[in-house]
Amino acid sequence: MHDHAAQAVKPGEAIQGANTSAPRVTCWGTRGSIASPGPNTARYGGNTSCVEIEVGARTLIFDAGTGIRLLGRKLMAQSSVVRTDVFLTHFHWDHIQGFPFFAPLYEPAALLRIMGPEQASVDIQTLFAGQMGPVYFPVPFAAIAAGLQFSHLNEGAWTGGDGIEVHAMRMRHPSFTVGYRIRAGGRTVCYIPDNELVGAQYDVDGGNWRERLIDFVGGADVLFHDAMFTDAEYPPHLGWGHSTFSQALELAAEGAVRRLSFFHHAPERTDDELSAIVDEIRAEAERRGLALEVDAASEGSPIVLGES
Repeated sequence: MHDHAAQAVKPGEAIQGANTSAPRVTCWGTRGSIASPGPNTARYGGNTSCVEIEVGARTLIFDAGTGIRLLGRKLMAQSSVVRTDVFLTHFHWDHIQGFPFFAPLYEPAALLRIMGPEQASVDIQTLFAGQMGPVYFPVPFAAIAAGLQFSHLNEGAWTGGDGIEVHAMRMRHPSFTVGYRIRAGGRTVCYIPDNELVGAQYDVDGGNWRERLIDFVGGADVLFHDAMFTDAEYPPHLGWGHSTFSQALELAAEGAVRRLSFFHHAPERTDDELSAIVDEIRAEAERRGLALEVDAASEGSPIVLGES
């Protein structure tokens, strides 16, 4: 296992040599818990969590749900010499189940740098190898031809050689789960797919966690945040590690976020139902006078953030 070089930086702190290209963000999977393909989920997508951020020639990938399969095909079509950084929020199935189907894994020329939080002293390479064991998967971990580098990012910061910075903060979710704040090209994207903002009890509770979270998302150009339940649906799911649409709106308002994009869509939620909820939350944001765009993350709809 190779530890990736990290540089301690503060959110928003300028980095010398920063890449000034406008980041391009594409969701390849937005669904939570289990993939749910079909005509009723085609608009927002049925694949599980995977988000690509392109900055110039660099590609960063966040989570490896079923959406990473199509992303892998795209990257291979562009070049067989794939170099990319993969950041995992945690190791629940919907965030890693697409990884064995990621085409660059089987190309000797590819190099994948994989980062994520350590789980109860079990390193992430062991966790990845485990999901490709013969009980679960027919292709062994040893069949991987790409160069792999694994390192842990429980909390703290990672910086790329061209000035891209990625910060991790632990979230309120079963297992050690993090969210990410990505700063590149003078723009900020926050990716927090699994987080229970209110309710239940977690190891991170106490102290100033909420204040830290508001600072973590503060001023983000785009915030992808868990919004699996409506307020009416939430009470029976207390402690499941997920938030409501209205809770995510409150966080975005407190953090002065420019765009809130709901994420981790419930697998049973139809496109029409999700669109109706988005309309309701938009109306609420307007009633409150919030200078905030509201939408639901959808597969294959790139967001190009303005030049710095």
